[in-house]
Amino acid sequence: FPIAADASEAIEGSGSRVILQLKEEASDYLDEFKLKSLLGTYSEFISFPVQLWTSKTEYEQVPDEEAEVVEGEPPKMKTVPKTTQDWATVNTNKPLWMRPPAEVTEEEYAEFYRTAFKAWDTPLRSAHFSLEGQVEFRCLLFVPTQLPFELSQDMFGSAETGAVKLYVKRVFISD
Repeated sequence: FPIAADASEAIEGSGSRVILQLKEEASDYLDEFKLKSLLGTYSEFISFPVQLWTSKTEYEQVPDEEAEVVEGEPPKMKTVPKTTQDWATVNTNKPLWMRPPAEVTEEEYAEFYRTAFKAWDTPLRSAHFSLEGQVEFRCLLFVPTQLPFELSQDMFGSAETGAVKLYVKRVFISD
């Protein structure tokens, strides 16, 4: 892959710009939802903000000039789409396992559990610790309130279940 100087306008503030040129068969990576999904999966806990240029459509009610005006009645309204584009931060979650356990509240554990595992309840128990020695690691484990459906199957053999997730240096590696 070639590396070249960027002649485009500078980004507001500081930051880096990554410009990708895709092959024709990789056009599905131009979809905003696909990019947001990939960035959310693989950069969810990176310490610096990852932003994506997104478009948002909002609908406004405006008077309809083409409709007949009847005296004594309010003017007829029509809905008009208004599309705006802006930078949206993709990685908003904070890696709780990087903070000391004494600084993390039960509410933060519960919110992290609901967000990371797409759960609706709060965990029954949680364990948060770190070990140092020849190998150093930090661990955050949750015990769910109810037996998840995934545990009735092989939680290590199937990639769809996602029961155990591995992050190395805050980057998602594997389920």
